[in-house]
Amino acid sequence: MENKLIIANCSGFYGDRLSAAKELVEGPKIDVLTGDYLAELTMALLFRMKLKDPDKGYVSTFLLQMEQVMGTCLDKGIKIVANAGGLNPVGLANALKALSSTLGLNPTIAYIQGDDLMPNFSELQKSGEDFRHLDKNIDLKASGLKPLTANAYLGGFGITKALEQGADIVVGGRIADAALVSGPAAWKFNWKENDFDKLAGAYAAGHIIECGTQATGGNYSFMEEIPSYENLGFPIARMHEDGSFVITKHEGTGGLVSKGTVTAQLLYEIREPSYLTPDVRVRFDTLNIQDLGNDQVLVTGVKGEPPTQTTKVCINTLSGFKNSMTVILTGLDIEKKAVIVENIVFGLMGGKDQFAKTDVKLIKSGNPDPVTNEEAFSYLRISVMDKDKTKVGKLFSSAIIEAALSTIPGFTLTGPPTRETPAILHWPALVSLKNIQQQVVVNDEVHKVETKIFQKNVEHSKNVESKSDGEPAVSLCDAAHPGPSARIAFGRLFATRSGDKGGNANLGVWAKDVEGFAFLNEFLTTQKLKALLPDIAGFDIERYVLPNLFALNFYIKGVLEDGVAASLRSDPQAKTLGEYLRVKTIEIPECLKP
Repeated sequence: MENKLIIANCSGFYGDRLSAAKELVEGPKIDVLTGDYLAELTMALLFRMKLKDPDKGYVSTFLLQMEQVMGTCLDKGIKIVANAGGLNPVGLANALKALSSTLGLNPTIAYIQGDDLMPNFSELQKSGEDFRHLDKNIDLKASGLKPLTANAYLGGFGITKALEQGADIVVGGRIADAALVSGPAAWKFNWKENDFDKLAGAYAAGHIIECGTQATGGNYSFMEEIPSYENLGFPIARMHEDGSFVITKHEGTGGLVSKGTVTAQLLYEIREPSYLTPDVRVRFDTLNIQDLGNDQVLVTGVKGEPPTQTTKVCINTLSGFKNSMTVILTGLDIEKKAVIVENIVFGLMGGKDQFAKTDVKLIKSGNPDPVTNEEAFSYLRISVMDKDKTKVGKLFSSAIIEAALSTIPGFTLTGPPTRETPAILHWPALVSLKNIQQQVVVNDEVHKVETKIFQKNVEHSKNVESKSDGEPAVSLCDAAHPGPSARIAFGRLFATRSGDKGGNANLGVWAKDVEGFAFLNEFLTTQKLKALLPDIAGFDIERYVLPNLFALNFYIKGVLEDGVAASLRSDPQAKTLGEYLRVKTIEIPECLKP
């Protein structure tokens, strides 16, 4: 298709490869350069920055990237769209103006506002917005917690408006990640708010490329498929007017774009197959993926439905302070040593009940006859949380140090004493779209973005077992005549992708073919997952089926406690959960062995 828009994403998080923007704009032709910098944790970090300097609160590294590429983008006519404004989009816009002046350039810079609810938060509560926790079903006022930040997820039509006004650079705050693609696509193709299938296609493309190289081989389960991890290429979406698109990367870069890498990213950080966005409900269970070869994947058939009448709000509250230290336990009697250390440390501090929350994890090496000193190590991770930062700071670390010479043999730590850090509690809630007023500021002129509210409001699915037409038939390999069986690591046959959604985690699992999916769909029930991963057995788990992707998605509620910044878990973002499942040994029909 000649009528296309080439959108490249140079960032998947605050801290991603700085050179990516330059690599993308200096390569083959692109039309739009996007950057996704925000996550729930990032908003908490930006709040701490803004406390120190009210003029900050935006992603400072974005300025470094713009210093490298602003001139080239203006010369080539490449539009720049990013959510790097964080908590201070106007501050970033002013910094960009100063930078452009220093560079001798004169771009048209637009910034989008309206996501920050803090100025009117009390009024919104009085008007009936209770900001009820999506998982705990508690309204914020009843919790007694005070919001530090409250940012509504904005759709893409603010970006569309800014580009219509001639903006060269568009920055905003909590713009939905995938809206960075839908906004420019709606501008290019003149899509309207009710072009749901087309918007759904753009949001699907945006979801695939929003996390940078995760779509081009990064964090991909089947590592043997990746030709090279050196200089992984950042993802590019070639959007078509009908909402279909091709995912690719610049030729000559490392990594891989395949049906598998695209599937992996589609399953990342989702819940049910109907993916909620401020502009459209995207039906991930309707799309078709075709591998064209040469690092090109075509996605077609994405269906969209009217959005709900609400949008998500990322609220952060201060629940206290936390700290963790890890003691190395070596050799014999590991469990006995762990108990002694735990009792001594908390005894010096007056007992566990001195803290609002404690967590003690023993991680054993499992090697009965180690051949190196390090193989004899086990680890005791002690974590505490409390509103009194003194207790979890100096008093906590000092108690562990004091125990050094009067406890178990071989006592040592993985690192020096650490200080307390704020425990920023993530509070996911909804707000009515009627209370969101998105505004675009270009050349000091304010342009309002009309919020369309559609009457057809399909509520959040209560059915946790999603069904779709066209489910593949069960093959004979694993049905009536399975034949002999074999034992194999789960991950030799299936791939996974896991991540955090506030205090919850998602675990996507998929097969390479119809035979594998037929077995997977029957084998990996919620009960079986709990049996394989007993440390998550106590949590409520939802299971969704995506037959078109040969995939299952599990949504594990509460496993990450109150979100990344307030979790005491060793892996508060659930990044390792998928690989944990893949190492488990299972029994499969012999005919399925790879």
